[in-house]
Amino acid sequence: MSWFESLVLGLVQGLTEFLPVSSSAHLRLTAAFSGWEDPGAAFTAITQIGTETAVLIYFRKDIGRIVSAWFRSLFDKAMRHDHDAQMGWLVIVGSIPIGVLGLTLKDQIEGPFRDLRITATMLIVVGVVIGIADRLAARDETGGRHRAPKQRKSLENLSVKDGLVFGLCQACALIPGVSRSGATISGGLFMGYRREAAARYSFLLAIPAVLASGAFEVKDSVSEGHVAWGPTLFATVIAFASGYAVIAWFMKWISNKSFMPFVWYRIALGVVIIALVSADVLSPHAAESAS
Repeated sequence: MSWFESLVLGLVQGLTEFLPVSSSAHLRLTAAFSGWEDPGAAFTAITQIGTETAVLIYFRKDIGRIVSAWFRSLFDKAMRHDHDAQMGWLVIVGSIPIGVLGLTLKDQIEGPFRDLRITATMLIVVGVVIGIADRLAARDETGGRHRAPKQRKSLENLSVKDGLVFGLCQACALIPGVSRSGATISGGLFMGYRREAAARYSFLLAIPAVLASGAFEVKDSVSEGHVAWGPTLFATVIAFASGYAVIAWFMKWISNKSFMPFVWYRIALGVVIIALVSADVLSPHAAESAS
């Protein structure tokens, strides 16, 4: 991998990680359209450490409160009713599905799941799902001629059951094309949560999963020596900087804007990919990385 490739792929990772468009799909597609080797699942997992560092910094006050309250709740029974302490447990509960499935399906994630036909299908299908969730949320928020606006849930209403559903939605993002934020936020909208609440929990929920995945990939890469560390670390820094800017914009935008531009983008991109693969312009299979 060249330094220019790492710059471009780092930007792509940072710009798409928090948007409901699938960063793993865009990394795979950027390489395919550019004629580069597939950066691979290891590159994706390691550069995501950069974007999750941006989450840690952006939500540092929330994370500090949650971690502090959670630790105190281990020794103080009264603290177990504190919302921040409960959020700590709910993030742990919500992380279980992706942890179990990530380990179980590791070979598929690094191989068959990276087929561009699967990526394109997921872009379209999940795009439709996001569109439906968005319309339901908009209907509740605006009401109608004969219907009053419906009060949507906040994170204070989050239960263990809902946390697990969020976690299952997040686990779907193991397949390129799904989108971690798209799956978890749309899942939250279907369960009746406000857009900003669903996005906030989605970002917090991603922290343990992404950091753990990145740590495993770093360990494996050190022992196997199949990662070009200079370009990969450079891409990780670029992903951090661009990812932080996207979080700041997205959290302001999501509170009262529609997801439909992302929905139409996903569907159009999926259709284009299917057309190009069908015409043999793009190979559906990833090239072996020689990094």
